[in-house]
Parts: sequence; structure tokens; C-alpha cells
Amino acid sequence: MLTKAGLEFTWHAPAIDETVLEEESASSLVQRLARTKAETLSHQQNSLIIGSDQVAECEGQIFGKPKDRSEAIEQLTRASDSTVLLHCGLALLNTQTQNCSVVHETCEVVYRKLSRKAIENYVDRERPFDICGSLRIEGPGIGFLKQVKSDDPNSILGLPLIRLFDLLVAQFEESI
Repeated sequence: MLTKAGLEFTWHAPAIDETVLEEESASSLVQRLARTKAETLSHQQNSLIIGSDQVAECEGQIFGKPKDRSEAIEQLTRASDSTVLLHCGLALLNTQTQNCSVVHETCEVVYRKLSRKAIENYVDRERPFDICGSLRIEGPGIGFLKQVKSDDPNSILGLPLIRLFDLLVAQFEESI
């Protein structure tokens, strides 16, 4: 997504504890994790560090990345014929100033009614174990959806680019 947006970057995946804290909301969780990911790389000199994280929320329950086939099937079964909120946290850390801006975007996703067989076939074919909520919309998973509502269409993929450019513009305006 960053390449398509014309940005040059180096990619790192910091290992952090992504455990949900007691009483933590989905929006607070993704903002905390995005900030933590960015801060983990704060030793990079003269850099702008982007941290992001995404979780799905269905009927108040937070779905992260499924640990196995069974959990992926359970997540998609719960999402069937309901509305799921995809919460995306985004942090931009300027290592020169140590200024860290953190924002939150929500994408509302309405699922079609899904059969158990369709869910199992999808999970076995796509193996969506590395994505929150067990659904890859950039492939056959898009057929599971009825509607998507978002101020930033990139939020559904986990990186709200419109908001990122807002943060980048603000960083450059501060340095002038």
C-alpha cells in the first residue's frame, strides 16, 4: 500500500505483546499497539516510523488473528449475517522530535449470511491465520461481504492511508 502511494520505506515487524488489557476497548487497544510498535523502533535516527494495528469487533467481542482453523471458523461463523467493526490504529513517530501522533479509524463491514460449508472451504483454501477476523478481502473473501462503510477505504486493509497522509503533512508543517 505504501509503495502504491508513492512512499519509500523500510519494513520491520517488531515483536510486541498484543494481549488485550482488562477492560480495554478495541479502539484503545489498536492505538496502544500502533504506538508501541512505532516506539519499539524509535532508535532509528532521523526517521518517521509508522506503526499500525487492526482488530475486528463483533457484538462487543474483539477478534485478533485466529490461532488455528477452528478459531478462524468460529470468527467467521460469528460474523455471518452481522456487522463487524474493523478498528485500525495508526501511529506516526518522528524520531528526531520524538513527537508521536496516534489516530484511530473504524471500518464497518456487513457480512452476508454464510453457510458452514462456505466458511470451512474458505478457511481451508485461504488459511487466513495472519489477519484479524479471518477474512482477506483482497481475494475470494470479498464475496462474504454485503457492504463496507469507511471514511478511509484503505482502513479495511489495516492501513488508513488518508489519515497517514494527514499525519505526514502535519509533521512536515511542524518542521517548517
